[in-house]
Order: sequence, then structure tokens, then C-alpha cells
Amino acid sequence: MVSNNSSTNTEMEKIISLCKRRGFVYQGSEIYGGLAGTWDFGPYGVALRNNIKNLWWKRFVTDREDMHGVDAAILMNQNVWKASGHVTGFSDPLVECKKCKRRFRADHLEDKKKCPECGGELGEPKQFNMMFKTHVGATEDETSVSYLRPETAQGMFVNFKNIIDSFHPKLPFGMAQIGKAFRNEIAPRDFIFRLRELEQMEIEYFVKPAEWKESFEAFYKEQIEFLLELGLTKSKIHKIEVPDSDRAHYSKHSVDTEYDFPFGQKELLGLAYRTDFDLKAHTESSKVDLSYFDEETKERFIPHCIEPTFGVDRLMLAILSDAYTEDELGGAKPDQDDPVARTAEGGSREKRVYLKFSPKIAPVKIAVFPLLKNKPELVAKAKEIYAVLKKEFGAVEFDDNGNIGKRYRRQDEIGTPYCVTVDFDTLEKHDVTVRDRDTGKQERVPVEGLNSFLKQNLV
Repeated sequence: MVSNNSSTNTEMEKIISLCKRRGFVYQGSEIYGGLAGTWDFGPYGVALRNNIKNLWWKRFVTDREDMHGVDAAILMNQNVWKASGHVTGFSDPLVECKKCKRRFRADHLEDKKKCPECGGELGEPKQFNMMFKTHVGATEDETSVSYLRPETAQGMFVNFKNIIDSFHPKLPFGMAQIGKAFRNEIAPRDFIFRLRELEQMEIEYFVKPAEWKESFEAFYKEQIEFLLELGLTKSKIHKIEVPDSDRAHYSKHSVDTEYDFPFGQKELLGLAYRTDFDLKAHTESSKVDLSYFDEETKERFIPHCIEPTFGVDRLMLAILSDAYTEDELGGAKPDQDDPVARTAEGGSREKRVYLKFSPKIAPVKIAVFPLLKNKPELVAKAKEIYAVLKKEFGAVEFDDNGNIGKRYRRQDEIGTPYCVTVDFDTLEKHDVTVRDRDTGKQERVPVEGLNSFLKQNLV
């Protein structure tokens, strides 16, 4: 359940405010009052999400020899969803208040009989199918029905035969996909945690029936290692064995990975043993043989499937929550030999907010400043250094807006690990000031050694 603790609410409000202020996340359709369960991602949000997806794709696809990437259509033949069980089974329990007519998910309510909004009496629960229904083509009848996919998985199952025919892989092998999914949630909530439009990173890994446990455990270990690579705190990550009553209709064994979000411990990742449920269902429905022939044993059978599931939006929220940090900086006597230190963070201590991103996923890795924007020689030198770093590291930003202290604070809130400042000493001594985001420590680094210094520290 969502915590009502005021400190929890305050922390989430601070994260949401920072996300809008710094261009990570905006309310969808905001100028028209928004649309519940939809959010737009600004430049830094897009960069953060791309970094998450690129790391995932590298770890689970390009660094392996047994994975095949696909990108299936969002709209599919309606029979796909009938065969998979989604048309009849993809639903949540819905209750409606008899007094205010508000609707809620029954399994998210503490008091099953009393409305949490007005205190009125709640009606009996009924099943609500969460798929978005639409029609394809110029006619609107039962033959033209389609759905916005509620998961990316089925696009991989219906392409199983194509991968077999094109690549002739040997078991075990997998298919991987990153893409949008759509769920008509009864009550979207908790910022980007529960959405109506979401992005998934999923794998369908096909194995011999007797070998599923080994692959299942290996993928669980990989999931945890990936979370740690993203920079999440290990003590906030929890393994949950899903009981029979809570498992999806296709799963014989499921393990959820939950995370300590500001609003409570909630599901972050999923791992399911789907057996041969999907391939068998599509074989029976489509009348197309989706079996596998083992050249070594000369046996034909339907492989079983392990499914690791990752939500980009929940991962992004976990990363933002974990990275959000408040501290005090300043107070120490500034280095009188460093003109940047004298003008930036010397003097009284002050509170600051920063995002403690791992350098691997930080939207901006390095920011380059001229100490003063009205000094052409400093600006020219800063742009020269910026161009070199941009070519080497890519995610580099040039910033000359406001005084140096404000630039540091802005880059702290963006989560930039290092700031490089060009001052008058740079012109004479050919070195720059490099500031560490987490500690606020500043040191002089020779320009000729700057690339090496940053490469060594951006790991």
C-alpha cells in the first residue's frame, strides 16, 4: 500500500519537482490539464532512459551469443491475445463507490467496504479488462478488433518460428525486445511507477524442459547484477517468491525483485517460468507448428520459456529515488590559489540537492564552463576544451549561464559527475579546475591530461 507518511510524501514531491524543473519528466498533455497515467520525458529523461536501455541491451543481448533482438508490432491480430489468454484473463478487480462513483482497484484498498475518498459504501468487485481495444481499417466490427499490446512478450512468441527458420539456433537461446506496452490501469499512481503507457525490456529464453531451473537461477543473478550496475543500493533490493495465488495464469514459478521506493517496498522486476504455455497455445490456435527439433537427440518438442521482465519507467524511478541526495556543502576555507574555489563554494555552508547517478547512466557526464561568460578569451578556450571532450565522451554540456556557483548547483541537480572550469590560470598554466559532484572537491588538472583523468574516474 502507498504510505501516508508525510516525510515519504515530501520526498516524492521533491523528486517530482526536480524532474520537472530540470527537464527529466513532464506531465503528459500538461497545457490541457494532463491525462492520468501518462508522462512525457524531457531531454535529460530521454538521455537517462537511453542509457538504461543501452546498458541492458549490451548486457543481455550484444555481450551474449545466444540472444536474438526483435522489434515486433504494437498492433497484432486479435487472435494472438485470445490464444494468450489476455482477452479473458488480463483483468484487475474493480470496485465503485455507491456515493461518489469513484472507482478503485479492490486489491489496493485497506478497507474493502469503505471508500477511501468520501467514506461511502463500496460495491461488489468485478473484473475489469485492462487492454486498450481499437479497430484496424475503415470498418468497425468484430473482425477489425485489435488491441494495444499489454506486453511485448507475445510479439516474440509469434516470431519464434521466424527466428528458428532464419537463424537455426540451438537450445538454449533467447529473444529480446525493448518497446512500449499499454495497460488501462484502474488507478495509475505514484508518478511513473504505475502507468497506462509504459516501456518494457523483456526476454523470452527457450530451454529444454528439464533444464529450466538452471537458466532461471542464472537470470535472477543477472537481474541483480544489472540493478547494481545501474547504481541501486543493494540493501534496498529484495527477493520475493510469488505464491501460487498471485502468479500470472501462464507462470508455474515466479520471483519478483522488489525495491524500497519512497512510497514503500514495491515490485521492480519480474522473472517467470512460463513453461510451454505460450508456444503451445499459439500452436493450437494458429495451427502452425511451433515445436523445436533437436538435431542431437532427434527429438521434436515444444521448448519451455524463462521470462525476465524489466520496466524502464520503474527502473528510472528507482534510480532517481536512490540517487536523490540532500547535503550541505561549503564552509571550508577556499584555496586562495584557486580562483574558481574563491568564487564558487567557499564561505558558509549551504544545503544542496544532487542526483548521485552512477557515471554509466548519468545523462550528462561532464559540464564545461568558462569562469566568466563576458571574457571572450575564457569562452573561446572553454569551447575548445568542450569540443575535444564532446568528441571523446559524447554526453558533455557547455554551460555559461549564471555565476559559477549556480552552474555547479544546476549540474548537481542534473547529476553531472564532473564539472570542468576554464579560468585565467588556464590561459597561463594550461590547467583547469575539475570539480567532483559527490564531494565538491576541486583539483587542478593539466589540460593535456584531462581526457585520461576523466576516463579513469568515469567508471
